[in-house]
Amino acid sequence: MRWGRKKRREGGGVRGVVTNDRDRDLARITERQHGVFDRRVIDELDFTRGERSRRIARGAWTPLYDGVFLLDGVPITWRSRLLGAVLAGGPAAAASHRSGTAVWDLPGGDRRIQELMCRRWRRTKHDGLVVHESKVLAAADVTIVDAIPVTTVERTLLDLGAVRSPTTVELAVEAALRRELTTLDALEATLHRLGRRGRNGAGVLRAILGVRTVDRALTESEMELRLLQVLRRNGLPEPVTQYEIRDGGRFVARVDAAYVDWRIALEYESFAHHTGRAALVRDSARRNQIVAVGWKPISVTWDDLIGGGHHVCAAILAARPRP
Repeated sequence: MRWGRKKRREGGGVRGVVTNDRDRDLARITERQHGVFDRRVIDELDFTRGERSRRIARGAWTPLYDGVFLLDGVPITWRSRLLGAVLAGGPAAAASHRSGTAVWDLPGGDRRIQELMCRRWRRTKHDGLVVHESKVLAAADVTIVDAIPVTTVERTLLDLGAVRSPTTVELAVEAALRRELTTLDALEATLHRLGRRGRNGAGVLRAILGVRTVDRALTESEMELRLLQVLRRNGLPEPVTQYEIRDGGRFVARVDAAYVDWRIALEYESFAHHTGRAALVRDSARRNQIVAVGWKPISVTWDDLIGGGHHVCAAILAARPRP
């Protein structure tokens, strides 16, 4: 909607900041986008050059980037900084990589920086701003989350491999699948469409999907996936996740991971969930039931994982049936 050019009277506002109907319209618009707006909104509301200058001078509008502002009274947050950077990148820009991962609230995200992808960045550099210039950013690869244009989960996970370790990217992929933000088919389709040889991040995602079997159950926590990663790094085969131990048709227990042929059960022991008298009694009874049906339970702790898992892997090899 365009506003007419007839003369408007500006009234006094709080702290001497001028207000009128257009200021109230601007406040309503920015309420939905973290207090951030750009030159396109200012043009749409038909603020004159003088009106813009006065509002900036009086602190009603705080410049974040060239042509991007924060409305006075709105606290600046990582979301407002990120949206400001995206708006400064132009209509085709989107939060991506570590910032996109943070918007999706997945492992590997970083709220301390503003990382985006756009066709061309021609503005001055800013601290904490990371820009990836790319012409390969289709409309299908961008969505809106919490008012912020961001690359889709699939594109974000592909790009994350360019700036994070494969271990971290796998944690993010598993978390996205666990929360049903994406599917294996959708990730495969994105990799097929965008994963040409040499594209940053594509090789990492391809390797992650390559070692994952279709029938493998999702891990229930980040720690369980870290366990699989430790076993893999130590040369052990991947166990069956979330395996139900049964004695005939009777359910005995569901364990985090299992080497079924070896009848070895792996359980991640969380300090938060395995302390106190009641937890001790429960865990002991469960462990005894597993042992009673011929299985060998092996506990895994956080210290085991961050220490490389050598003791756990040695225990698995020792418990393995002899040929």
